[in-house]
Amino acid sequence: MERCSSIELRRSLSKMCLLLLLSFFTTIIINILLPSFISKTQTSSLSVSLLASSHIFFPSDLIPLHYSQQHHHELQTHYEKQDLSDKRRSYIKVQSQQKNVSNDLRQEAETALHVALDLIKSNKVKKARKVFEHALILDPHNSEILVEYGQFLEYYHKDLIRAEHFYTRALVKQPDHFRALELKKRTLPLVQEIDQKHFTFIDNLLKEFYRIPDTNPYLRRAKRDAYYLHIYHSNGIEGNTLDLRETRYIVETRMAVAGKSLVEQQEVLGLDLALQYVNCTLVNRLGTITREDILEIHRRVLGFVDPIEAGQLRQHQVYVGSFIPPSATEVPEYLDDFLQWLNSLEDTEDLHAIELAAIAHYKFVYIHPFIDGNGRTGRLLMNLILMRSGFPPVIIEKSERFIYYSYLDQANNGDVRPLIRFIAKCTERTLTNFIHQSLPTRTTGQELKLNDDVDDDDNESKLMNDRVIMVD
Repeated sequence: MERCSSIELRRSLSKMCLLLLLSFFTTIIINILLPSFISKTQTSSLSVSLLASSHIFFPSDLIPLHYSQQHHHELQTHYEKQDLSDKRRSYIKVQSQQKNVSNDLRQEAETALHVALDLIKSNKVKKARKVFEHALILDPHNSEILVEYGQFLEYYHKDLIRAEHFYTRALVKQPDHFRALELKKRTLPLVQEIDQKHFTFIDNLLKEFYRIPDTNPYLRRAKRDAYYLHIYHSNGIEGNTLDLRETRYIVETRMAVAGKSLVEQQEVLGLDLALQYVNCTLVNRLGTITREDILEIHRRVLGFVDPIEAGQLRQHQVYVGSFIPPSATEVPEYLDDFLQWLNSLEDTEDLHAIELAAIAHYKFVYIHPFIDGNGRTGRLLMNLILMRSGFPPVIIEKSERFIYYSYLDQANNGDVRPLIRFIAKCTERTLTNFIHQSLPTRTTGQELKLNDDVDDDDNESKLMNDRVIMVD
């Protein structure tokens, strides 16, 4: 009996020893060997499950699972060649200006990403999208979230343009991100083809626009109305509260509107003078756009409101929301660099006129060379570039102010193409409106009589021809 008890005791002690040894080796593996292995194979700080190169809800052929160093180098070189940012000076928001995300928010964003992936596995696509968007709000610069959401949009919503935008944002934050490089390389040619088709459609609209004779009374009236609309919307984007009727009254009569801000009325007069200068002096002038041209535009834009600062580069640091433009001492160098790029055929010959105008507008607003009036001056500069290429001036409507600002902010974060597409849509809308308005009135079936048009009066006709931005 005692012998049996002794044998059982030995067996128990042996099991305990084995368990202790197993526990000891497990601790060594988890705390020493595994972290060392992970640090060698992964560079991200996310959890192991987030670092997987693919997820089960995407097709196996969507992402290669293995990358060689040569493959990675080729992808990174390809991305650098496609980068639209200036090679001499940076025109994107620096890292220090990006909002810092606390560790708690970052962890919550990573948790939200896990939840979104689980929802996709359960085929709850709508809920997954909301959780993805919530994760991006918490941590908008998280490369893994950007890549996963881009794949989600591409695979489930067939939205190549937005998907490629998120891949680009991921690469701005982490230029050597394997999956983002591969995904961008695959989607970028498709997105470029979509954009090129839109440019071709706009070019065809422009040809149709030029088929309309200049003597068409409806087109002449549409151009005249567009002049007042440009002043109204461009000032309205900057917060001017005058309505279209009041704006037109001030331009035509040069008289004040009772009960309205004098500064706002002076803004109307200033933009009127600047438009006349662009239309009568700069559009048909041969040669490059110079710093003096920009200063003269701004001198007219701000001349009635602030004659001292009008036409003068700023001498102090300015702040635009969370964005900090270059310091006042850097402005002259940035402006010279910008004009060198703008007037360089080598840098701009491959760009469509709309691309050139949109990028030039963004770069100018990024520099923010003046104490005030940068937006209005930038939009005039953009339209000057478009008109020199044969396009009519584009109107960004007051109601589009917030989406316009959001596209400028996206450009600050490294992707200017959403702004280019926005300007392209505005150009398409402008051409379409001119074409439709050049047709006889459909509501009454009666054609417009010339004696109903203000152009019959010779003096008023001459005055309006000076103001209306014509396209030769």
